[in-house]
Amino acid sequence: MNYYISDLHLGHANVIKYDNRPFSSVEEMNSVIMKNWNERVKEEDTVYILGDVAFGKENEWPSYLGTLRGKKVLVRGNHDPRSLSETTRSLFSLVVNYTELIDNDRLVILCHYPIPFFKNDFSPNSYMLYGHVHETIEYEYVKALRKQIIDKAFGDSSPSGNFINIGAMMPYMNYTPRTLDEIIAGDLEYRK
Repeated sequence: MNYYISDLHLGHANVIKYDNRPFSSVEEMNSVIMKNWNERVKEEDTVYILGDVAFGKENEWPSYLGTLRGKKVLVRGNHDPRSLSETTRSLFSLVVNYTELIDNDRLVILCHYPIPFFKNDFSPNSYMLYGHVHETIEYEYVKALRKQIIDKAFGDSSPSGNFINIGAMMPYMNYTPRTLDEIIAGDLEYRK
C-alpha cells in the first residue's frame, strides 16, 4: 500500500503556532504524528514524505524516523538537508527532489512544491501531490488558481486541476499518512 504526507515538521516548536496545530507542545505533536503513522502503516507499506520531515539537526532524524513503520521515500523539501548522513540516508529507500509513480492506474506526480501545470495535467487520472504552502496566503493563491482551472474545465482540452496539498495540517490529512483514494475524497469534501 502507498501512503502520502508532507510537512511533518517533527521537532519544530514554531510550526505549532504557524499552522495553528492542535498541540500544546512539540513533544505532544511528535507523539501524535508518530502514533498516527504507526497505527496506519505496516512494514511492507511505502510512505512518500513530500518534504520538511523534521526541523533541527539532521543527527536527530534517526530518533524520529527509526520508530516509523514502512519503507520511507523522501521527496526533499526546503527544510530538508541537501545531503544526509549515511545513518539518516539508510532510513529511506529513496531520496529525490521529484518523482512520479503509478498508483492504481493513476499517474501521481510528487514534489514538495505545488506544480499546477504538471505532466499529463489534462488527464483526470493524473494527480500532483505537494506540500510547502501550509495554509498560508501562498496556499490561498494556489487554491484560487485551482478553482479557476476546475471551474473553466472543458473536458479533455484543459487541465484537470488535480493538484492537492497533502500537508500534515490539512483537515483531510489530520497528521496521518493517507492513501491516494483518501486524499482525493478528503480534498473533495474540503472543497465543498
